[in-house]
This record gives sequence, structure tokens and C-alpha cells, in this order.
Amino acid sequence: MSDSTVLVLGSDPPPKLDRLTGRARVRFTDEASLASRLPSADVLLVWDFTSDVVRRAWPEHGPRPRWVHTASAGVDRVLGPALIADDTVVTNARGIYEQPIAEYVAGLVIAMAKDFHGSWELQRQRRWQHRETLRLAGTRAVVVGSGPIGRAIGNTLKALGVAVELVGRRERTADPEFGRVHPTEALHGLLGPADWVICAAPLTGTTRGLFGRAEFARMKPTARFVNVGRGPLVVEEDLVAALRGWRIAAAALDVFEREPLPADSPLWDVPHLIVSPHMSGDTQGWRTALAEQFQDNFDRWAAGQPLRNVVDKRLGYVPVR
Repeated sequence: MSDSTVLVLGSDPPPKLDRLTGRARVRFTDEASLASRLPSADVLLVWDFTSDVVRRAWPEHGPRPRWVHTASAGVDRVLGPALIADDTVVTNARGIYEQPIAEYVAGLVIAMAKDFHGSWELQRQRRWQHRETLRLAGTRAVVVGSGPIGRAIGNTLKALGVAVELVGRRERTADPEFGRVHPTEALHGLLGPADWVICAAPLTGTTRGLFGRAEFARMKPTARFVNVGRGPLVVEEDLVAALRGWRIAAAALDVFEREPLPADSPLWDVPHLIVSPHMSGDTQGWRTALAEQFQDNFDRWAAGQPLRNVVDKRLGYVPVR
């Protein structure tokens, strides 16, 4: 495979692919030149996983890369009709983000339960105001998304004493970690008793707009909502209405319909909403880990071995076996 060409979309900062030296030609491209360079590439590394250009640029006919790897857990920005229809293999960064995101969610849950925001604000005002906060142990969470990220979140919350119900695409009645995985159709019935609702689902045709007015209406007024999946999983105006109308107690969003979030977005000023810039999975050293993961998979590709993290392009994610 020394004559192979690896095309890298996005180069700021560029991935460190030293292990490919002498084994493949590594070429970098930007969005504007991607379409013209795809036919000469054997492998496409989508390093800039915030870009939607692959969906638009993927050729319907002629030569194209035989393997696409995206340095993200979600593949919705990559998968377009042409790529889904052909025989190109798509892999993702499963294994990199799970625990960091779980830790981030746990941090949000603890911060909301213990009213850290209130403490910081009272400190700023130099006010000594004693309050009572929520005990996490014994509360109930619904985690939507039964893949590795959702499972890591569920297990981390369980370690805090939270009872967790996991929701996935299909039902599993003998799950080794959670006992039962509820199907998506059961979501509405699970929302009422939940103190915490965590969305970590992939974005597909069936999950877009998964949380809207009807779902927020089923939550109790003391419930808190967190989205670390994809922005379009949530109907943002319905969440804003639920928070302003005190139909739920608080929320945290790490992902948005439009990113970066515009300065004039009403989300910045919604009471009891925590906004973070799509950073829940990004910890120190994450780019090095992403580059190493890709190079490990390249070793397998060069040796003719099955690749890890192969996405079912019709489903839009790596199936859990």
C-alpha cells in the first residue's frame, strides 16, 4: 500500500501521521478542492468533522476513495445519498469520546444538583445564603442512546447512585449492563418519572427532532435535560419555551442546530440553561488519540484485515453487537 494516497480534509491543526511515512502519500485538502481531489484518493480522513462538504462533494460515478474515516463519533455530516449507496467503507472514532463525554455529563448533573451556578453567583454578590441541594443517589435518569457513549454515561451515573433506564433503537431484554434496553417507542412512558433526561443518540432520519414540545411536556417540573448527541435531535424553540415556562427545571446543551451558536441566538439568555461549545468529548491529548486510532486502522487496511468501527451506513452508526 506504499502507493496509496490518504487525503486529509482539514489541517488546522494537522494530524500527526508519522507512522504513514514511506507507506502512503498524505495529501491535505480544504473544502473548496475536495471534490476535485477525491477521485485520486484511496482513503479519505475527515479530520475536520464539523464540515458537511463530504455529503455534497462525494461523486456518484467514477473513482473515489475505498475507505472514509471520520474523526468523530457521529457520521451524519459525512453520510450523503451517494456515499450510502456505494461500496466505500466508512469508519468512525468510536472509543475516543465515550468516557470524556460521560464525565462531562456527570459534571453537569452534579453541578445542577448542587446548584454550583447559584453558589458562584452568590459569591460574586458577596452574599451568604444557605440553601439545600439535591441528593443524587436515588434519583432516576433516562439515557437516550444505547451505543458506547450512552452506555458510558449510564454507567457513570449509576456509580453516583442514580437509577438509569437506557433507551435504544430496539429493545433488549437481557442486557448485561442495564438489564433491559427500552425501544424508542417506550420513551414517552419513561419521561414522567425521570429526574434527568440525557440525549446521546445518533442523528438519523428517525431521531431528528426527537425532543420537542410533546417530550418536554411529559417531563416533571423538577426534571433536568442534557443534550450531548447532535443539535437537531432537539427542537430548540420548544426547549426554550419549556424553560421559560418553568415546565422543566433546567437544561444543558453542548450541541446545537447551528454551530457556532450565533451571538444573537436566544439560547444565550434562557434562564437555567447551560451552553457549552461542543466540547464534551474534547480532553487534553484527544487529537493525538484520534490520529493514533486512524493509523491503527490504516495498519489493518494495508494488511487486508477487517477495519474496526465500521459504520452501518443505512443505520448511520456502528451497531452494538
